[in-house]
Amino acid sequence: MSNYSGRRNGGYNKEDAQDIIYGVRAVIEAVKDQRPINKIFIQKGMNKELFYELKDALADKKYNLQFVPQQKLNKFTRKNHQGVVAQISPVPYQKIEPIVEKIYEEGDIPMILLLDGLTDVRNFGAIARTAECHGVNAIVIPNKDSVSITSDAIKTSAGALGRIPVCQTHDISAVIHYLKEFGIQMVAATEKAQKTTTQIDFTLPTAIVMGSEDKGVSNKILGLCEEKCKIPMTGTIASLNVSVAAGILMYEALRQRL
Repeated sequence: MSNYSGRRNGGYNKEDAQDIIYGVRAVIEAVKDQRPINKIFIQKGMNKELFYELKDALADKKYNLQFVPQQKLNKFTRKNHQGVVAQISPVPYQKIEPIVEKIYEEGDIPMILLLDGLTDVRNFGAIARTAECHGVNAIVIPNKDSVSITSDAIKTSAGALGRIPVCQTHDISAVIHYLKEFGIQMVAATEKAQKTTTQIDFTLPTAIVMGSEDKGVSNKILGLCEEKCKIPMTGTIASLNVSVAAGILMYEALRQRL
């Protein structure tokens, strides 16, 4: 019987609330079964024999691994976790390549959303809800230093994360290059842009790029985007919440396409 828990323990952040699997062999089986794993937490200084068994199972895999104190793992479960806990996504992640190919095969114009370093699950859920309402074909997120699909994100999205494809990648730059090969323009939202949202042609195949809550789109990703735009504002507050800003860009794209 696998060590699985759908329960939420009160000792960790609400953002982390999701299904977990604990124990070395249970996690190894989840890896073999290709379960949608968000993160794997490994105890610093865990039993060497168990660690090497887990290490062999994870070889050549691109999971988000975090080495943490035992106290961190104890907050997930009070049972014998053997020094490893895996957070399991309630919804399977998908691949961006077949999604893009299908869009073109059906004669549609792609609208993809890339989230570069977003960290708040409530923002993620709100963005996904708006994306589903505005015809976005897929959402792309990194598998490190980023939000992932959790029960709380699904709840905030009003179930949209169960309907819109979410693609998790270890290299968002590679995804951008792939999308460009298919003629999809990259439009980054940034306050430093000269153009405003209405000056971008969203009727073209487009991927909208939104950044993290505090730093925005990273310089590396900005450099890969041929278009950049800002939202016109007249107030004294310098910026908008990222989920609100994403909603404005998605609305402008839909407005132009309608």
